[in-house]
Amino acid sequence: MKASRIAAVGAVSGIAVLALSAPAFAHVSVQPEGAAAKGGYAVVDFKVPNERDDASTTKLEVSFPADHPLASVMPQPIPGWKADVTKSKPAKPLESHGKQITEVVTKVTWTADGKGVEPGYFQKFPLSIGALPEDADELVFKAIQTYSNKEVVRWIEVPQEGQDEPDTPAPVLKLSAAEEDAHGAAGASDAKGDDAGADARNTAADTSSSDSGSGDGSDTTARVLGIVGIVVGAAGVAYGVLAGRRRNSGAAA
Repeated sequence: MKASRIAAVGAVSGIAVLALSAPAFAHVSVQPEGAAAKGGYAVVDFKVPNERDDASTTKLEVSFPADHPLASVMPQPIPGWKADVTKSKPAKPLESHGKQITEVVTKVTWTADGKGVEPGYFQKFPLSIGALPEDADELVFKAIQTYSNKEVVRWIEVPQEGQDEPDTPAPVLKLSAAEEDAHGAAGASDAKGDDAGADARNTAADTSSSDSGSGDGSDTTARVLGIVGIVVGAAGVAYGVLAGRRRNSGAAA
């Protein structure tokens, strides 16, 4: 009986832990398609799972960080969804690639035209964004998810390093090192590769020339030996003929 009770308590506890931890695994998140390098442009996907069994996700609002404004934001068309991009003037003048920026994107809102994200499914909302800041390691976006039953979930809590993940964490985009450094290193490597290739080609040319010279010498030697062989062969034939005549003359006498 004690063993049965312990097993029952353990099962209930396990179910409770799973129930409590489930929301942490199903929050709105953002991931780049490839790399999101500082100073460059990237395509990112906001992944939105449906956490409800009796309602669909019909709206998603993503607010952009005000401390690192982005001038270029373009949503990819998604069947069954309408995307609206909200812009505003930056608090202070901005420059990007030598151009003055007069508008930045503050929010993108997707609204379902049909059923939305139904229970048991998730949806990706792709965006092309840039230019990414060069003085930040990450960008924090705050998202609001609305269900068909009018329920609203605010994914706006900023995760703090060294602390447990909040119940409703905001999507965080990690930025990688600027691509210029990588390109520079690749250019240096390519230059070395070109030099090595040139050396290899020169060596091959020298070897080819050397082989060509050796080939000419070998051909000359072969010709000389061939002529000598012919002369020796002819002399042998002549000697054989003369020897035959002498034998015939001796026999006749």
